[in-house]
Amino acid sequence: MKKITILIAGFLLAFAPVKADEGMWLPMFVKRLNYVDMQKQGLQLTPEEIYSVNNSSLKDAIVRLGRGFCTGEIISDQGLMLTNHHCGFGVIQENSTEEHNYLDDGFWAMKKEDELPAGFAVSFLIRMEDVSASVNALLNEEMSLAERAKAIKKVSDSLEKAAVGESEYTANVRSFYNGNEFYLFVYETFPDVRLVGAPPSSVGKFGGDTDNWMWPRHTGDFTLFRVYADKDNKPAEYSKDNKPYTPKHSLPVSLKGVEPGDFSMIFGYPGSTDRYLTSEGILYELEVRQPASVKLRRQVLDAYQEGMDKSEKTRIQYASKFASVANYWKYFIGQQAGLKRLKVYDKKKAQEDALAAWIEKDEDRKKLYAGVIEGFKTGYDNMKEANRVRVYLNEAIFRVEAIAYSFQFSGLKSALETENETSTKQTVERIKSTLDEHFKDYDMAIDRNVFAAMMKAYSEDIPKENQPEDFKKMIAKYKGDFNTMANKMYDKSIFGSKEKVEAFLAKPSEKTLAKDPIFQIQSSIIGHFRSEIAPKVSEGSESLQRSERLFVKGLREMNSDKVYAPDANSTMRFTYGQVGDYEPRDAVNYSHITTAQGILEKEDPTNPEFVVPAKLKKLIQDKDYGQYADKNGELVVNFIANNDITGGNSGSPMINGNGELIGTAFDGNWEAMSGDIAFEPELQRTIGVDIRYTLFIIDKYAGAGHLIKEMKLVK
Repeated sequence: MKKITILIAGFLLAFAPVKADEGMWLPMFVKRLNYVDMQKQGLQLTPEEIYSVNNSSLKDAIVRLGRGFCTGEIISDQGLMLTNHHCGFGVIQENSTEEHNYLDDGFWAMKKEDELPAGFAVSFLIRMEDVSASVNALLNEEMSLAERAKAIKKVSDSLEKAAVGESEYTANVRSFYNGNEFYLFVYETFPDVRLVGAPPSSVGKFGGDTDNWMWPRHTGDFTLFRVYADKDNKPAEYSKDNKPYTPKHSLPVSLKGVEPGDFSMIFGYPGSTDRYLTSEGILYELEVRQPASVKLRRQVLDAYQEGMDKSEKTRIQYASKFASVANYWKYFIGQQAGLKRLKVYDKKKAQEDALAAWIEKDEDRKKLYAGVIEGFKTGYDNMKEANRVRVYLNEAIFRVEAIAYSFQFSGLKSALETENETSTKQTVERIKSTLDEHFKDYDMAIDRNVFAAMMKAYSEDIPKENQPEDFKKMIAKYKGDFNTMANKMYDKSIFGSKEKVEAFLAKPSEKTLAKDPIFQIQSSIIGHFRSEIAPKVSEGSESLQRSERLFVKGLREMNSDKVYAPDANSTMRFTYGQVGDYEPRDAVNYSHITTAQGILEKEDPTNPEFVVPAKLKKLIQDKDYGQYADKNGELVVNFIANNDITGGNSGSPMINGNGELIGTAFDGNWEAMSGDIAFEPELQRTIGVDIRYTLFIIDKYAGAGHLIKEMKLVK
């Protein structure tokens, strides 16, 4: 998930089978911290079978997609990888045309030669190591933020270099507990990944935005890829000579299904949580960031939808962009409602009051933690308006594709100004190499409408004293008529047309860039942010980051008998719990499963979100489920468990107590949308695709039984 991460607070709650267990845990500590509780809930594996550096273990079947946008799992000894449909949606969209519309029709490679390059890499974790002592030895509380960052980088670079040596591995040191601890992660990254199979969107996105973040669900949210390696089973760039990767471990696939109380473990790469956020941070979320994000994203979605309704080509072009913006538009709506309904501000305030009282009881603590609690209010007050500008920069200004694209030409302008021929030529060639990719899915009419809406919002919502003078002059020139402003600027700019950009690159000119209206508005806003706003953010961050670090340190010292889980930060974690129902409100109980019958009940041929393919409809009506039916002859589609997940966990395997795959995590539930900030044990649920429904779609619907034969099925 893409968020401005501040800090978010939450107590680790006592483990109990009927409650969700908070915590995204580091696998290296499974034996010391979690194993006894996991056994009580149904785990049959040893700690070494979960995480081992020297022997095959569950961790070796888990992959990070790209830099952490999703998770995948290896499910065959031929490198077959399972993840979510929405994780593969961009790849499906990029390969779709009006003639070969894989979004609507699905895609299935019936032989390996038909598999399509995915355009992203996957990484396997080799090992992790606690390096806190090495890093903290060089830090002290007298350091400034810049001095601290410099010291951390120096020792981290040294540790990373030593960890990989001459190998093909990569390594990075990550901060935990807001800069109190540090861990080293070593990875092996495979760049050759190929699309193997994807159901049509009517299966993979069934329910669309209406059902997003909701339970009950009936969505087949899965996609299949394959990891390739060279002849020695090592990472290699795409080549026809590459072979399917032979993994250290692949997950057996269970046909046994799930029952209430069954153990459920999720392995993956959760992106970010903010459970150590204080009450002042909650106010910032509710008053500044989230309302702005919801408002701006809704306007962007409306502009997208208007254009997408006009042609099939445009609908395909903007399908992935629309889905990306819509996902967290709805998320922020739900999170705001949850924070208010569950009185999270009051809970955070009570926690801070308890910490303040604990600090006051000891003179040494009073010296160390001086100003920590007060620093939050001061920090947020000082940064509130500066952060508002930052939110609008991300959610409004850079949401305009022409503006974001023009920013890539800033380096070219500098090269032209200095008459550096070598740099100019290199930069031109770099831009040319991405030209087709950018304009393949670009529609100027849509972008022009987004521009008008976003410029209006920026002009009206950002205080005038925080707007650049050049921008205000542009608004005055057009007398606040943003549609006219958009039309004239796009007519004059080179950035709304591939042909105009190509003509410019054939004969690049600093004067042309300087006079381009889109480039001017981008330069004005970005330049003003860098010179006037960013320093205010940095100044406020100095004291705020100190408060954040010492706040977490104090909480853990005050409650030394508790084990606090670190916030998610796109590093490998596992969570565990049990399958089960929940009661979202008075007199309502949600079952732990949904079945294929619910697909027919939701069917609406007039609504693209609820269209059911004819072949799937007949299979369900005939109950032609084969070996994928449950004991009652029904086909389970989705199920829920009380695991703790967040963005980045999409595609993570849901694993039973025997280490077998039972499903693929793809969503959280509406009633617990505040969970990234404050975990709610009675409400928190993970929604997963039952693996039997995935196999049913692959086999009975798509006729791709050859993929089933690769897997190790456990009955």
